[in-house]
Formats: sequence, structure tokens, C-alpha cells
Amino acid sequence: MFIQKSFAPACALAALIAAVSPLHANEGPIKLGVLEDQSGDFAVATIGKVHAIELAAEEINAAGGIAGRPLELVVYDTQSDNTRYQEFMRRVLQRDKVDAVFAGFSSAAREAYRPIVNQFDGLAFYNNQYEGGVCDANMIVTGAVPEQQFSTLLPYMMETYGKRVYTIAADYNFGQLSAEWVRQIVAENGGEMVGEEFIPLSVSQFSQTIKNIQTAKPDFVVTLLVGTSQASYYEQASAANLGLPMASSVNVGQGYEHKRFKAPSLKDMYVTVNYIEEIDTPESKAFVEKFRARFPDEPYINQEASNSYAAVYLYKQMIERANGSTAKDDLRKVIAEGDVCVEAPSGKMCIDPKSQHSSHTIYLAHVLGDHTVEFPKVWKDVQPYWLGQAGCDLTKHDPSEQYTPSNPPKAQ
Repeated sequence: MFIQKSFAPACALAALIAAVSPLHANEGPIKLGVLEDQSGDFAVATIGKVHAIELAAEEINAAGGIAGRPLELVVYDTQSDNTRYQEFMRRVLQRDKVDAVFAGFSSAAREAYRPIVNQFDGLAFYNNQYEGGVCDANMIVTGAVPEQQFSTLLPYMMETYGKRVYTIAADYNFGQLSAEWVRQIVAENGGEMVGEEFIPLSVSQFSQTIKNIQTAKPDFVVTLLVGTSQASYYEQASAANLGLPMASSVNVGQGYEHKRFKAPSLKDMYVTVNYIEEIDTPESKAFVEKFRARFPDEPYINQEASNSYAAVYLYKQMIERANGSTAKDDLRKVIAEGDVCVEAPSGKMCIDPKSQHSSHTIYLAHVLGDHTVEFPKVWKDVQPYWLGQAGCDLTKHDPSEQYTPSNPPKAQ
């Protein structure tokens, strides 16, 4: 298209082509790489993300595109395999030359591809809730983080049920770092950790873990289990009449276990989410209606689908305010203005300039004995404050690191 419009002599034309990076060209479609697990261990939670991105792209294209350019999706199934993430991230950035990438369910997948995004100076949206701490100018995060989920959930649980806490967590960076957040917040609120277990992703038998919990006699159990195998814990705990309240940042909001498992295996599960399809607001109802109209076989619309849908519109706003540029540095200048916000299905979301994470309305979802959900508490406009307060400021420096409560950013 550039060649046809320039009418330049051949030699001059070659120089022009060489001078214009495809990443920064302001003509033709805006290409969005989509790397998500449409098969494998995490597919239950992530197929909806792909559909949400497709829905948003179709809506935007029907309304004229972004700055007059259509969105073109380049989609790969990463098969819940971190090696695939690395392979496809190189492919979309080098060969497909996409303008931005939406990628990843697990934190292990994100940490597998993040160095490649940095190597090629790309821009990636991570649309999952996670353990927090990534301070990286090449990343924009639309999922919730511990100061939004645990700092609301744990004080509520301790006030309601008691202060003796037992954590069971997936044994990789998400579970390990999330458990560190749990330990810190429980201690800050005068509680006591009476047990903590880290469980490999392949484990599906929990009889010993259930015995350990029964022996420790906690007031509630924090479950940070991930994937198909670990989800079998809930029905086994119910069969053993464990009968303890549960608190989580991932269950229900991702894998909709309250829909998939026989009641009452998730009775008294409490989860802090920024979205699930039961949220009773006009914005949520409208989102569910159009999502179901486009994808009638979608089993559940989870928070990651909502985050992915909103992320496309955040990206649209950034490009339009950057006068049609998709260059990462131009978009980050827009983010630094501090007012990139959208009215999402979950409520208003804004991108924090210091961390490039998102603010959220946080809903406390309580699963009842028949597996219906009620929302006993809502926290409005909860900021992703920890990274900024700890010393991450991407408007001034870019360490491209992940930090934890025990390893915060160093003062600059």
C-alpha cells in the first residue's frame, strides 16, 4: 500500500521502504498477536480470552478501526507450553511483525516470554491476575494484583472466621510469591500461619494434604491451586467433610469451578475478582449479552476474558491519543499522562503510569452451598499501589525486573 501511494522512483522507493519500520508504519492494518492456551492444562480458563479479543476487534473494526486502520489478529495456540510461548513470541515479533502482543495465562509463561519481548523491544499486554511485582516498560498489565486481591480478601476472612490460616499453593512462581503475600498480610493483621504447602502442578491426589489441614485446625484455608489436576482438591476435600471456609485469588474467577464441580464442593469459597459473569451491573449484563450472542457455546465469561476485552479498548485509546502511532515509546508517553481509562464490563479501569498496571473495582464473591454466588462486599477503584510505593517508576527508569515483598525495588 505504501509503494502504490508513493509513486517514487525505484531507488528512492527502496530507501523509503528501508527507512519505515513496519512496526511504526501508520498505514495498513494494526496487527495484534494473540498467544493464548487454546489447548492443554489451562485451556478451560483461556479460550474465553481469545474470544473476548476477537469480539473487541470486530466491534472496533465495524466502527471504523483505530485511527482509520483495521485491527488484524495473528492468533497462535500456545498449548499451555512455555516453550511454545517463546517460539511464538519470536515468530510474531520477528516474522509477523505485530504492533503489540496479548499473551499468557500462567506467570511461568509470562516469565518465559518476557525476555524475548525485551530483546525485540516489543509491547505485550498481560491480561491475567497474578502475583504482582513486574516493573517492565515493555509490559502492560490489566489483571488484578495482590494489593487489590489479598489486601481486601484476607482481612475480611480473618475478621469473619478467625486468624489461623493454612495455605496450599501451586509450586511455581505464582504460588510461591502469592503465598509470600499471604504470609505478610496475615502477619500485618495479627494472624497466624498454621500451615503452608506447595504442590506440583501435576498432583491430583490430596489425601495427605487434607489430613495435614485437619491436624493443623485452621480457621480457613487459602487455596492458590492452578490447572486441571490441582482442581481435583475441592471435590476430595468435600468428600472428606473438611468443611472449612476457603479464600482464593484464582478459583471461580478463572476456572469457574463453582459451575464445573458438583455442589457443595465449593461451599464457602471466597474470591476477590475484578469480574465474573454473575456481577449484576448494567455494564456486566450488556457484556454478557453480546458475548453470548457472538459465542453462544462459551461455558463461562471469566475475569480474564473481561480484562482482555478491556485491554483492546485501552490499546485503541492509546493509539488514537498518539495520533495513530503504534510505537511503544509514543504509547508510553500517553500512559505517562495518567488518564488512560476505559469503562470496562467490570467498571472503570485506568493504567497507573508508574507500574503500567490497572486499577480495578474488586468484588468479593462468596460461593453458597448450591454454588450460586453472592457479593457481600465491593471495593471501588482499588489502585495497583505497591510497585509505585516500593520504588518502581517507569516514567523515570526501566529495570525490567519482577519484585516481591522481600525483594522490593531499590531506590533510584
